[in-house]
Amino acid sequence: MRVSLIALMLAMAAPAYADEIWVTNEKDNTVSVIDIDTMEVSRTIEVGERPRGIIFSKDYKYLYVCASDSDAVQVIDPETGKILHDLPSGEDPEQFVLHPDNRHLYIANENDAITTVVDTESRTVIAQIDVGIEPEGMAISPDGKIAITTSETTNMAHWIDTDTRQLFANTLVDSRPRHAEFVKDGKEMWVSTEIGGTISVFDVATQQEKAKIHFELPNIHPDRIQPVGFELSEGDKYAFVALGPANHLAVVNAETYEVEDYILVGRRVWHMAFNADKSLLFTTNGISGDVTVVDVNSRKALKTIKVGRFPWGAAFRPTN
Repeated sequence: MRVSLIALMLAMAAPAYADEIWVTNEKDNTVSVIDIDTMEVSRTIEVGERPRGIIFSKDYKYLYVCASDSDAVQVIDPETGKILHDLPSGEDPEQFVLHPDNRHLYIANENDAITTVVDTESRTVIAQIDVGIEPEGMAISPDGKIAITTSETTNMAHWIDTDTRQLFANTLVDSRPRHAEFVKDGKEMWVSTEIGGTISVFDVATQQEKAKIHFELPNIHPDRIQPVGFELSEGDKYAFVALGPANHLAVVNAETYEVEDYILVGRRVWHMAFNADKSLLFTTNGISGDVTVVDVNSRKALKTIKVGRFPWGAAFRPTN
């Protein structure tokens, strides 16, 4: 009984750590760490030049940041904030995705028109795959068999076989594709197009387009409605889509592909990340230099959190 009581007292005395949202700030060359409990920035970490893409390893032991103007992917210890080492990335890495094997990074190199595959354990480039002009978006299927690169100028999604590391399909999308995601257990692949103002929905089995999602906001010119980053809610029921200079999120029914709602957030909303149970959504707003916290159920903005200049990417980290 005494041992159990002591253990309980120690557990109660131990500090409670809140989950976090990590945000890259392009102009400050920093990453802001937001404490989800307090909704405040708890740490600011200096990184390489023009950080954009940001993801964690599957076990959350490592943080990967695309330091675009440093031509490197930086590997960071999230506990200490220390940069452990740089990975070779090719020129101007912008977005990347980690294979389900937790080892291989697929990186879009905007200036080189290639996708670079890096082994994070050996810290070596193991493949460079020619894609279209100005690649940006990256996605990988849940089973790890297909990687997607989107190219802004070629206006294509490039389908890569991860076993052979060869292209097996190229599909046209609207102008300036940005972000890509596999949804519905990998049965669909979605691509946002910034200038085209749409999201294209593809059947993964056939690589054929099955739907196209359009957006329209009253009193906002169509040229300002520029879909970029998006995330899917629990069970892939709804997609929350950042509409760039329209300063809104769109809420899309992922079954009907109809837009159900719009949510006002900060200026030039770019990307976003959910908390653990996907009840809250944190958007990066580049021009206003802040993060908007959105309640998913009510579809209302709750709070604005000031971060660095030109926040771009966001990633969730559990701490317990």
